[in-house]
Amino acid sequence: MDKGFEKEEFETLKIKSSVAIEFRKFSKMLSKSQSMTLLLMMEFFNENGISPAEHLGPRMETLENRISALIKKRMNGMIAIMKDIEKSQTKPTVAMMQTLFQAAEPPKKKLILAKKIKRGKNRVWFQEKKYLNSNDNE
Repeated sequence: MDKGFEKEEFETLKIKSSVAIEFRKFSKMLSKSQSMTLLLMMEFFNENGISPAEHLGPRMETLENRISALIKKRMNGMIAIMKDIEKSQTKPTVAMMQTLFQAAEPPKKKLILAKKIKRGKNRVWFQEKKYLNSNDNE
């Protein structure tokens, strides 16, 4: 049974026997019941705005054009979103990280306690006694 249509009654349609045979083959090829096959066909024509009487050649070209236009619009939308993310999130974050790492390295300064040793004259401020006791003067 067809799901959702279990309680509905059957109706008869008057169609030519050759058409009925072709329709039954088509239904078997889709692995659907005859009711579901007919319903799918009607939904397809209604959703796509296609009439079974008109030739599909130029109509299919317009469908392809519509699909390619939709794809292009969506791609352009995705590109715009990616550019916005790049401008508002990625680049500022990279710039902030770079400034943090640059600020993390303090400039190398000399220590205040370190004094320069002057080379040249060596002035002696204190001199060691040669003799500690007066008896040692000899």
